[in-house]
Amino acid sequence: MNFAHYDMGPFYDEMFAAPGEARAGTGLLYRKIESLPPGELERRQGAAEKALFDMGITFNVYGHSEATEKIWPFDLVPRIVHVDEWQHVETGLKQRIQALNLFIDDIYHDQKIVKDGVVPRELITTAEGFLEPCVGLSPPRGVWCHISGSDLVRDQDGRLFVLEDNLRCPSGVSYVIANRRLMKRTFPEVFAASNVQPVELYPARLLDMLYAIAPSKNEPPLLTLLTPGVYNSAYFEHSFLAHETGIELVEGRDLVVQDGDVCMRTTKGLQKIDVIYRRLNDDFLDPQVFRPDSLLGVPGLMAAYRAGRVAIANAPGTGVADDKVIYAFVEAIIKYYLDQEAIIPNVPTYLCWRPQDLTYVLENLPRLVVKAANESGGYGMLVGPAATRAECDAFATKIKAAPRNFIAQPTLSLSRAPVIVDDLFEGRHVDLRPFILYGEDIFVLPGGLTRVALKKGSLVVNSSQGGGSKDTWVVNPADRPETPIQMENMDHVKSSC
Repeated sequence: MNFAHYDMGPFYDEMFAAPGEARAGTGLLYRKIESLPPGELERRQGAAEKALFDMGITFNVYGHSEATEKIWPFDLVPRIVHVDEWQHVETGLKQRIQALNLFIDDIYHDQKIVKDGVVPRELITTAEGFLEPCVGLSPPRGVWCHISGSDLVRDQDGRLFVLEDNLRCPSGVSYVIANRRLMKRTFPEVFAASNVQPVELYPARLLDMLYAIAPSKNEPPLLTLLTPGVYNSAYFEHSFLAHETGIELVEGRDLVVQDGDVCMRTTKGLQKIDVIYRRLNDDFLDPQVFRPDSLLGVPGLMAAYRAGRVAIANAPGTGVADDKVIYAFVEAIIKYYLDQEAIIPNVPTYLCWRPQDLTYVLENLPRLVVKAANESGGYGMLVGPAATRAECDAFATKIKAAPRNFIAQPTLSLSRAPVIVDDLFEGRHVDLRPFILYGEDIFVLPGGLTRVALKKGSLVVNSSQGGGSKDTWVVNPADRPETPIQMENMDHVKSSC
């Protein structure tokens, strides 16, 4: 199996600059794959899939007709980013998260950006993620978005854009770490020679961030990860991160507010906790403040949080910046708070609440991608070029009924990367979700989750819609073509996973 018949198509290819011409940093991997005997790469892919199955690396799909729990789809050929390019990505993401944090803090306090006419007031007041109970809140260190993941895409010219921001409960980092552990056993010599930047330090950096926001002087503070439970789509990740960090995995029923403190029920009685890494949406956090029918949250939690008795990451209310309509203003938000141009720009976006944009969108649905403002996971979305006339007409009805809730973007020719399909390589569209931690400072994990649209021709990379993933290598290789790379033995992958 080699790249002799690999078709790059009219797209930017993440591995090749031209047929047979590897991009910077990918040469070692390219030559290694070319040197493998027939059937060896397919054998390694099979071994990797078995290892994922044995490790129980899964995700849940709500409403799926076959099964709720599915094995994580994984492609063995990593996506490679040279360290020089990654420095640009890292700088751009730090800028973006800093500005978005300032925006959220301003929105829940003075709303200067609204008063100055940069962001329309009606968009804030009608945003589902804007929560009146959070007005006046002051999180520890003034940080609201402690854990975030901004989705990046490339167009056909190789230019990077931010597709959307995820600031409430971003998921996927557990798969980044699991993919990496697998790949280090799959191509160990290529991995070492490429000087791949580590991702395994994420749990330690997550702990550092959680410790940094602890409100009390307890040594060490008691940290918890609050999960909705085993039926949540990301429960594997919740349990994985709790295990990797050593913090307590809890559900709402495990916690109680007593004398103003949030406490965990234990066999030895109640124990005060200091930090909650929450993995459930704002609406379910506290039935006394948000949804009264919530059985997942903790009554009185928001009062304890407002009093500074417990820290919550991410802070309640961050969803106001998750709104895809607010996304369209992020470049202006960066300019307003930092007086800088956006290092990584947005995808051009049409806002259906604007009459002129609405007219354009309705007239051009077959050429656009339309998204609901508060949906995620590939739901509530129309990919115009892949939609039927009936689907476009049905979506037009939804847009006209609630134009505030929809945005539209041109259909980008997303970059592609080679994936293994049977006994050959085919190009599939990809995006990248890097993960950012904000505690004492801002840390961007070098790499992130490369998501792959495994269906041929599809632009939808979400796992719930049939997507998969690749490991992402940020490399600074000693790339010497004259240095042979010996054949690695994959037998130990089966036994050690």
